[in-house]
Amino acid sequence: MQRFSLHTHTSGFDGENTEEEMLQQAVSFGWTHLGFSNHFIVHPHIKDAPMYQYALKGGYHNIYSSSFDEAIAKFAPHYQKIDDLRRQTGLKILKGMEVDFFAAPEWRKGFEHTLNILKPDYLIGSAHFIEYKDTLYNSHDVKNASVIEQNMLLHRYWQNERAAASSGLFDIMAHLDLMKKVGLGLEEKWLEEEQKTVTAIRKSGVKVELNTSYFKFGNEPYPSPRIMRLLAAAKVPVLLSDDAHAAAQLGGHFAQTAELAHTCGLSLQNEPRYPATALFFQTSQKRY
Repeated sequence: MQRFSLHTHTSGFDGENTEEEMLQQAVSFGWTHLGFSNHFIVHPHIKDAPMYQYALKGGYHNIYSSSFDEAIAKFAPHYQKIDDLRRQTGLKILKGMEVDFFAAPEWRKGFEHTLNILKPDYLIGSAHFIEYKDTLYNSHDVKNASVIEQNMLLHRYWQNERAAASSGLFDIMAHLDLMKKVGLGLEEKWLEEEQKTVTAIRKSGVKVELNTSYFKFGNEPYPSPRIMRLLAAAKVPVLLSDDAHAAAQLGGHFAQTAELAHTCGLSLQNEPRYPATALFFQTSQKRY
C-alpha cells in the first residue's frame, strides 16, 4: 500500500490540524513522505465571488487571495515551518501547493514569479472555479444555474482542466471530475470531454491523483471508474490521494481505492516523484 500522501491541508488555511499533528500521524503509519499542499487560489476578483461570503462565515477565507503578494505572505511562514520540521526531524517532508489555474497571461506571470520566491517541491493543479463574464463560479454556483448555463459552465470547466494539464506547471492533477460533488457531469454525454482531457494529460506527462475524499459524500473516488478506465488505456501514471483536511483523514480509503483502480486496469505509483516543478527551476533563471 502507498506509504505517503502529497495532498494535505493544515490549520491556518482550511485544515483542522497543524503541520506537527499531521506529521505525527504520518510517522505513526510508518510513511516515507508527507507533503503539504495548502490551497493557492489567487484572482483579483476572488473576494467578489458569490462563495466568498460563505468562506468568511466558515472561517476558511484565508485560502483566497486577491494578489500574489498576499498569497506569498501566507505561504512564507508555512514553508518556513516545514523547513524547520525537516531540520528537526530529518524526515522527508515536502512543500507543495494545490493551485487553482487561470489561463490569463497576467496570472501566469505572477504565478511564475511566486514560484521563484517560494520554491515549492511540487505543484497540484486544480479547478475549483470557472471564470465567466468577470464572475467566478464554484461548483455550488454551477449547480444553482439554469440547465443551459450548467452545460456551458461544465464545458468551460473541462477546458480549464485541459489548459491546466497542458500548462507545463503541474506535477499532479487533482479531482478531475470535481463537479460530481454537486451531482453534475455524471451523464455519458460528458465522456467526450473526459476523453479529450485524458488525452491532454497524457501528452503533458502530468500525473493524476485518485482522490479518496469523495467517499465522505458518495461511494467512489475522484475520478470515476469511467475516467479511470480512460486513464488506464492512455497509460497515465496515477497515485493515491487522501486530500486530508485533518490528521484523522490521512490514508483514508486508500485500500478501497487501490482495489477499484486495479479493476479499472490502473497501476499505482508507489514513490512520490515530482519532476515538473524541478524542471521549472532548472529553466527559471532564463526567464528572469
